[in-house]
Amino acid sequence: MRQKLAQVLVVVAALAAVLGGCNTSPPTKDQMDAVNYGPKPDNYQQIIHDYLRNRLTDPTTAIIDFKAGPRQMYQKDAVVRDMQVGWAVCAMVNDKNTRGAYVGFSPAVYFIRNGKVVATNGGPSDGPDGGQFARRQCKELGYAAP
Repeated sequence: MRQKLAQVLVVVAALAAVLGGCNTSPPTKDQMDAVNYGPKPDNYQQIIHDYLRNRLTDPTTAIIDFKAGPRQMYQKDAVVRDMQVGWAVCAMVNDKNTRGAYVGFSPAVYFIRNGKVVATNGGPSDGPDGGQFARRQCKELGYAAP
């Protein structure tokens, strides 16, 4: 009985850490003064396509549907994700698997700073925690990802 209760508490604590770690609330003024988002990327779609070229199973046929952004975003440090700042872009990505079939759209948020993707949440190769971050951040950017 005690062992089962301990297991349940561990699972609850882990879930709370993951879900609580998705906080993207605005930084304090002091934090904001210390952050450099870099210039707003006009060519953000090309930057993300270039970034994904070596990360997708089939980049020539992958579907990348840009939904929101770029907008300055601050991601607080979390248990499963590091603090990130940059121009955030929400996209839905559908890549193919090794058999050539599409795997389905998954939300992704790309942080761009000084013309480069510096961090991502979600997308085809990120786990469930990344997908949760991406859904929340897409919503903050103005798109409610399914």
